[in-house]
Amino acid sequence: MRKASTLVSAALAVVAAGSGTAAAEVTLINVFEVPAGRQAEAIAAWERARAFLSDQPGYVSTALHRALSPDARFALINVAIWDSPEAFRAAVAAMREAEVFPRIEGLGVNPALYRVIRDDAPSEEGER
Repeated sequence: MRKASTLVSAALAVVAAGSGTAAAEVTLINVFEVPAGRQAEAIAAWERARAFLSDQPGYVSTALHRALSPDARFALINVAIWDSPEAFRAAVAAMREAEVFPRIEGLGVNPALYRVIRDDAPSEEGER
C-alpha cells in the first residue's frame, strides 16, 4: 500500500517504467485504500485533483467509483483516460509542483497505467 503523500511519485514511476512514444490513449486505474472515517476527505481530495488535472493537456476523462460493500479493500477506484503516458506524466508533475493533492493520514494509493487489449466492441465483421 502506498501512502497518499507518495501518489505523485508513484504515478511518475509508473509512467517512467512504461514511457516511450504512445500512439493510443492510456487508462489510469488508481485504487484507494481509505481508512475508516476518511472517505469524504478522500473524495474531496480526488475532486480537487480532478479539477486541476482536467485542465491539463492530454486529459480526456475520469470517473471515481465507490465500492458497494463497506468491507471492500479498495473503497474508491479512479479510472481516467489520457491521450498518452507523456501527457499524464506532465500533468502529474504539474500537480506535484502545485501541491494539489493533500496528505491524508492512512490513505493508500496504487496507480498504474494500462492500455486496452480486448473489449466487447463488435469487430468489422460484426462479431464479438
